[in-house]
Amino acid sequence: MRRFILFQFSSVWVLVFLITAPAFGQEADLIRQAGNFFKPLPEKLSAPENNPATPEKVLLGQMLFFEPRLSKSGAISCNSCHNLITGGVDNLPTSPGHMGQLGGRNSPTVLNAGVQFAQFWDGRAASLEDQAKGPILNPVEMAMPDESSVLARLRSIPEYVALFKKAFPGEKEPLTYDNVAKAIAAFERTLLTPSRFDDFLKGNAKALTDAEKKGLQLVIQKGCIACHNGVGAGGGQYQKFGIAEPYASSDDPGRFNVTKKETDRFIFKVPLWRNVTRTAPYFHDGAVWDLREAVRTMGKLQLKINLTEEEIDLIVAFLHSLEGTVPEAALKLPVLPTSASATPKPVLK
Repeated sequence: MRRFILFQFSSVWVLVFLITAPAFGQEADLIRQAGNFFKPLPEKLSAPENNPATPEKVLLGQMLFFEPRLSKSGAISCNSCHNLITGGVDNLPTSPGHMGQLGGRNSPTVLNAGVQFAQFWDGRAASLEDQAKGPILNPVEMAMPDESSVLARLRSIPEYVALFKKAFPGEKEPLTYDNVAKAIAAFERTLLTPSRFDDFLKGNAKALTDAEKKGLQLVIQKGCIACHNGVGAGGGQYQKFGIAEPYASSDDPGRFNVTKKETDRFIFKVPLWRNVTRTAPYFHDGAVWDLREAVRTMGKLQLKINLTEEEIDLIVAFLHSLEGTVPEAALKLPVLPTSASATPKPVLK
């Protein structure tokens, strides 16, 4: 009798194995297949040789990221357009800058920006350091008239003078415009948001739901991975917006403005998919608010595919697996130093 019970018990487990083994095999195949196109986020980003990361530099960079006195009006900080609590963006088509002026393009997310091969929609900045210098002096954005005006404000605040000395020890003049950018970049490299998709890529098949796995299969099968790939699932190449059909909502020439080459007209840096579910509105002009509509548009304009409603739902489901968590330390608002009597006043015009 005992032998019969053991036989029955063993038979049940053999049956379970025969039923589930194909599913396990398919999931392992999908993980391997996904690994051909995507890579998990590293625990930390490597820093350039001329800007090694230190806790003192990252802390200073965090303070400068939230510092509105880097703007002419004293009212706009990096975080104004790249809000860390709303996906690293301001969720507006284009961002209001100095005296309410609107920028020409949608503000891209700062989260995971360090994994990209270039910065800005047109790639005009080669690094986070180069990018950090731009908005502060842009007359439409933070509108500081020149580098010396930025330094005059910071040098008038004794606490910032001391913080720059700690962040850049041994330098004859630690408080420079280059070092402002280096500190901000050092902080931004910490803004990595690991997601369930990273767990999946590392071998945890249960990290994704069945719908998300089907969506992943679709983005591979349909060819989305030709542009959205790598660590950021984007941010690794330039691509024409409107390969199969022209994009009618904007006449922005894209990278042409940088290179003046006709072949770069309507060419843009491929945006990141990471946290894309939180960064509406979409595209360089922020013209599309609904992610489903953005997916539909990309299928039509880039791949010449009319995706079905079910396919769109599944792709959007997969994109939710790329939602990540902002590092807790980055979300702690730094206490900024008080202006001194000599600190130049804001200019509201």
